[in-house]
Amino acid sequence: MLEGAPVRGARHLPCAIFRRMADVVVYATPFCFYCLRAKQLLIKKGVAFREIDVGRGEARDHLAEATGSHRVPQIFINGLLVGGYYELASMERDGELDALLSPD
Repeated sequence: MLEGAPVRGARHLPCAIFRRMADVVVYATPFCFYCLRAKQLLIKKGVAFREIDVGRGEARDHLAEATGSHRVPQIFINGLLVGGYYELASMERDGELDALLSPD
């Protein structure tokens, strides 16, 4: 919260912010270097995301069925498969990521 900002109504602020953000889902495993790098990139940009651990159980098989690959990370933005860390970093470098993350 900003210094000196009014407190009244502040509890509604996070909901308003999240409604305008893209839906980002990162399928990852706990000890994957590129998963960590992808999450760090998103955090640095201030992007909220859901992380789904596909290190155990049937989750990885479901991911493979949906994407055709067992590789992680697999990153979805608004339901669109972006790819892995390299694709995410490339989009950031080329200035394409912000447009994909924008609410419009």
